[in-house]
Amino acid sequence: MDGTLVDTEVLWWRTAERIAQGLGHELNGADAPEVVGRAVEDTAAHLVRVSGGGDPYEVARALTEDFFRRVEAGAPMRPGAQRLLTALEAEGIPFALVSASPRLVVDSVVGGSLAHVPFAFTLSADDTDRTKPHPDPYRTAAGRIGAAVRDCVAVEDSPDGAASAEAAGCAVLVVPSLLEVPASPVRTFAPSLEDVTPELLRRCLAAAAAPGQGRQEARPSSSTTPST
Repeated sequence: MDGTLVDTEVLWWRTAERIAQGLGHELNGADAPEVVGRAVEDTAAHLVRVSGGGDPYEVARALTEDFFRRVEAGAPMRPGAQRLLTALEAEGIPFALVSASPRLVVDSVVGGSLAHVPFAFTLSADDTDRTKPHPDPYRTAAGRIGAAVRDCVAVEDSPDGAASAEAAGCAVLVVPSLLEVPASPVRTFAPSLEDVTPELLRRCLAAAAAPGQGRQEARPSSSTTPST
């Protein structure tokens, strides 16, 4: 969801920046791996650690509340997201939303920017014992959608999201946003959702089934063209 379908990663960064300032820490690039694409609890623990103060539970609550207010004010869809979702619906391909955001935030976005999207279901950080980068979210989603994980493609924008999907056994299409995502034999890269079609998703599955044939040219760069 965040940074893939809707442009909320910048909102999350601003939230973390504000909360960090309250703890006496100026957020910078070195913090990015612990902020972008991470669960609220992970970011809260990081901010408490680097600032040397604060209660992780209270920091997580403050992060969630601030982020929720920003999302409620509006979270625009990413370029190409609507076209891809429409194409999937037209072809009868089931799709679900798997997010590391809390249920409160997921429901806000799905009730706002994504209110018109016919997801099979949505999965939040609150719906599994462990969230991204662990494999639990995508394994759970595959089971709920009634498919083997090897028959699913996860579209991700962050290192933790890609790691979660890969550990679960999904084919992975990476469309980077704020952070560079490392390459791997089962990851395909596209610079934007504007370059993604159902056919490209099918090719991701084929390439994941034979990672030595077609994935070797994937590179962790937003300038990488999708394999076609």
